[in-house]
Amino acid sequence: MQIHVVQAGQTLYRLSQAYGIPVDAITSANEISPAHTLVIGQALVIPIVGQYYYVRAGDTLTSIASRFGTTAARLADVNELDSNAALQAGTRLYIPPPPKRQAYVNAYIDARGTTLSPALTEAARQAAPLLTYLAPSSFRIQRDGTLALPPLGDLESIATKQRTAMMMTVTNLENDQFSAELGHLLLSDASLQDKVIANILETAKNLHYRDIHFDIEHLLPSDREAYNRFLRKAVVPIHAAGLTMSTALAPKTSAAQEGAWYSAHDYKAHGEIADFVIIMTYEWGYSGGPPMPVSPIGPVRNVLEYALTEMPADKILMGQNLYGYDWTLPYVPGGAYAKAISPQAAISLARERNAEILYDAAAQAPHFTYWDDNGKEHRVWFEDARSIQAKFNLMKELKLRGISYWKLGLSFPQNWLLLEDNFHIVKLLP
Repeated sequence: MQIHVVQAGQTLYRLSQAYGIPVDAITSANEISPAHTLVIGQALVIPIVGQYYYVRAGDTLTSIASRFGTTAARLADVNELDSNAALQAGTRLYIPPPPKRQAYVNAYIDARGTTLSPALTEAARQAAPLLTYLAPSSFRIQRDGTLALPPLGDLESIATKQRTAMMMTVTNLENDQFSAELGHLLLSDASLQDKVIANILETAKNLHYRDIHFDIEHLLPSDREAYNRFLRKAVVPIHAAGLTMSTALAPKTSAAQEGAWYSAHDYKAHGEIADFVIIMTYEWGYSGGPPMPVSPIGPVRNVLEYALTEMPADKILMGQNLYGYDWTLPYVPGGAYAKAISPQAAISLARERNAEILYDAAAQAPHFTYWDDNGKEHRVWFEDARSIQAKFNLMKELKLRGISYWKLGLSFPQNWLLLEDNFHIVKLLP
């Protein structure tokens, strides 16, 4: 598909003429109203096969082919060009779509309270066709070895209809916070571990889950080896039951990285024990921190390249946020938290506030600034078609197993269009 960045004066009608498709094809793909004006800097997905590229000074067929994963000979053929002729700046070339590769795709769904909301149920229904796994978060370990289940609603039937496997996300959450104390209790008591593992397997059997996913976070640094031993212990009966086991890992760049979120996560051990891992490559920009991209491409790459020194690429799912944040300026440490915002809501906010969307090429992330009705300045960092395509390109370059989204329920239609355009999604159910 084509990603088009809106320039001043452009309209849906002019874009439809330029790309030879109806206006409603563009509005439907991007879930926008034809009555709304476009936002300068807004990234639209144009639903065509392949894409167009305008030659820049210094471009050659070879350099363009390398950028788009094709060959100079193919570009010359489809564009009816002499492969030896110099390219003229401004020439429009058609870039045929590259072959798709397969990818495993997971999405967490943050299911809280006593019932699953209609909005989250609908989000799961819409995403399920493009998921390998659907992961309700979370099945919380209790101090007596039982599990507290999240509200599940119709998730199993939704997943089954789309051949999507259910992932059982097991956490050490207490009062909606990861508990080092609970983690230590579990990791230091063999009989409690036996009870927890037995309850996990019984629950997975009753609910027809296919993967047991340990998202045990904020552990004591001294519990690193104990966590490794627990995983080695748990994987044996999990495999015996015909299930896979995966883990969630904090984003590290070295084995020696310290901190409450990092020390106890041993990449090398998890890569050996687990069938696959999900690396949480997001939250550089977070609600309590200063304004910055949530998943800037450079730090994401650094984490993944370190991970590849500890485990094979076909065990790694890259984590990806489906949200951004709206910060009130000036940022004050310990002050008001930034508000989470979906990509779709961010574009609507930019339109409402007449803000131009800018793009940070180094971070591969869009952002804009606006002023609210009280005269307060705001900074918004979010995701768009360009930033998600940059992550897909990184996945392909590093030959990763796939991608895992946190979290469903935040509107980002361009992501799902581009995901399907880039990959064949692996399905585990018949």
